[in-house]
Amino acid sequence: MIPWITLDRAAIPDGGELTLVQRGAELAIRVNGAELMASRAHASEERMAVLAAERLAHVSSPRVLIGGLGLGYTLRATLDTFPKSATIVVAELVPAVVTWMRGPLAHLAGHPLDDPRAVIEVADAAAILRASPGGFHALLMDIDNGPTTLIREGNAGLYSSQGLATARAALAPGGVLIVWSAGPDARFAERMRRAGFTVDVVRASAHGEGRGRGHTLFVGEKAWAAPNARPPRAAQASPAAAPPREAGRRARSSSR
Repeated sequence: MIPWITLDRAAIPDGGELTLVQRGAELAIRVNGAELMASRAHASEERMAVLAAERLAHVSSPRVLIGGLGLGYTLRATLDTFPKSATIVVAELVPAVVTWMRGPLAHLAGHPLDDPRAVIEVADAAAILRASPGGFHALLMDIDNGPTTLIREGNAGLYSSQGLATARAALAPGGVLIVWSAGPDARFAERMRRAGFTVDVVRASAHGEGRGRGHTLFVGEKAWAAPNARPPRAAQASPAAAPPREAGRRARSSSR
């Protein structure tokens, strides 16, 4: 068997360590020795972008926040499925992940950081949410292993009632929150409903076309402020609040 080779290590700001490893053509990121993500399976991450784009087809210039850069697959799918007029912000906590994406990881998702629509914020996703009331049409949260099996307890706040309230406040009316999870969690779906989202729970296979283990996508839509307030699908104006501008380089570990 081909052994894993450690390419680099990076400290997580609030404790712990990320490791970039390679085995043959396969690349993976680990947190404190536990695998966080790998290049062999990424269809469910890409599905997040497709689901969001379908629900926001009526928005002419959508603003999207991706929580976690990871291996770049969610960002690549968002760039491919959203219009050229979209602004896509990526929140990444660990600067080294951005460096890796410009180096050994760049080819995996077709060099997504080269697209000028991608704005990288080296910051905690929660901080960006708090600073951006009404600033986004879509939030794609792929941080840790989702609400069900956290590797880092420090990420639990994102999936708490308060964290969901913050996410809802950062969405424009009719905006969409999609949360990636390693598995189902009925209590989390109910927590989303209590936070003011209409919720669909979608099973997404890791390898696409029903192959591989199933992951779970929690798809929540923020209700419009008044009955029948949804505009025609032709064109919806962008929210008044704009997301923060680029504050650094790209990364991901508000990471999954």
